[in-house]
Amino acid sequence: MNVGEVAALAGVTVRTLHHYDRIGLLSPSGRTAAGYRRYSAADLGRLHQVLLYRELGFPLEEVATLLDDPSADPAEHLRRQHRLLRDRLDRTAAMVAAVEKEMEARHMGIDLTPEEKFELFGDWLPEEYEAEAQERWGETEAWAQSQARTRAYTKDDWVRVQAEGEDVEARMAAALQAGVAPDSPQAMDLAEEARQQISRNFYDCSPEMHAGIGRTYVEDERFTAHYERRAAGLAQWVSTAVQANAARQGA
Repeated sequence: MNVGEVAALAGVTVRTLHHYDRIGLLSPSGRTAAGYRRYSAADLGRLHQVLLYRELGFPLEEVATLLDDPSADPAEHLRRQHRLLRDRLDRTAAMVAAVEKEMEARHMGIDLTPEEKFELFGDWLPEEYEAEAQERWGETEAWAQSQARTRAYTKDDWVRVQAEGEDVEARMAAALQAGVAPDSPQAMDLAEEARQQISRNFYDCSPEMHAGIGRTYVEDERFTAHYERRAAGLAQWVSTAVQANAARQGA
């Protein structure tokens, strides 16, 4: 291939290839009678390695040293590049998560420092479920109430809401581990506390509505995972307690 074809294939400029030739990083294997560069398949393979290392931030001098090492194993180049790319992927994923959390806070009208955002929200991402929730309940009074209340919340409000939820979930987990039956008065009282928290902080949650929410704890794997991280079997225990309490309230 000639230099123009290689440049187009690799997404670099002809000037870049000329520079690589001048410094000995990538010299074409052949020349035409008129002196034009001709690149072989092996040359293209070396160019691929050069561009990978450049993408990873290696200076040209170090790239040349790596590629010209006579003891270097081509498979080792791939393993090194794979390791470096995985590290970059992990760093990029962490940055994406940080940006998403900042978007979340801005959407909710909260002006927080990065430390406060991570401290406050943890792995809870309200925006992740907002579109789905709006599709299911967007026309309901409960949705309108929840949107109106939460948009006015400050950081202190969210800290309080999080603490209340954390407290009742911790006591539910303790009751489960102590062998308390999920349809017992003690379990139903905890479920009623959770319902009252929803009504106080988000929207008027009737026992019937709460029973429906309770069913999602075992029907939706995302909610199941949330409770199971706290204690094995907690999702089913809370679901049963919520529905038993709803039946008690209805009676």
